[in-house]
Amino acid sequence: MINTNVLETIGLRREYRVSRDAVVALGGVDISIQKGEFVAIVGPSGCGKSTLLNLLGGLDQPTKGKVLLDGQNLADFSEEQLASLRRQKMGFIFQRHDLFPVLTARENIEFPSLLGGKSLSERKIRADELLNQIGLAEKADHLPDELSGGQQQRVGIARALVNDPLILLADEPTGNLDSATSAEIINILIRLTRDQGLTLVMVTHDPEVADQADRKLSLRDGQIVSESNFEVEGLL
Repeated sequence: MINTNVLETIGLRREYRVSRDAVVALGGVDISIQKGEFVAIVGPSGCGKSTLLNLLGGLDQPTKGKVLLDGQNLADFSEEQLASLRRQKMGFIFQRHDLFPVLTARENIEFPSLLGGKSLSERKIRADELLNQIGLAEKADHLPDELSGGQQQRVGIARALVNDPLILLADEPTGNLDSATSAEIINILIRLTRDQGLTLVMVTHDPEVADQADRKLSLRDGQIVSESNFEVEGLL
């Protein structure tokens, strides 16, 4: 089966104004990401990793260049259309899971599908399915402060998957967790995305996590300075 590009950037540039100066966060980045691919984005702090991820997800707009999702330029969408597109085709996982403290684990997972207009029965069935997949079925009715940090992040992963997105964007999803819990979360995340044929783009500082990706993009000073394809390298 031949993969096709699901996400692409062309000459992607992002500048910020600081007083009278222009600070270049990204300086003309060209990448193509295939359907079902796991791409890790690595590099030192301040190199533009999170900026790139925000642009890929339509959370920020480029100064120049394009982000193409299934061949469509995100700049052609209104804010309302972008919000709808993100709900339908993208899932986001951040270092801070930001669960709603007054909602149970199940209700937190259901929330994006509520915005998407799914019925109560559809929401519950899908949330319970995901709770089983992340190993938290017995915690369905627990509030976030009754869960450990790793359990909360697992709920965050399930919430990102509830609308069956094409693409999952993860920004340091285990940055606040200990190494053992981090490994557990990453294994769950990779397994779920592989099983569902999703595209996973992850910003990480952890070389062990990056080495599990199909491809690793290294950023420095807003530029891609190297690219490693582990599937190809493993055949050499």
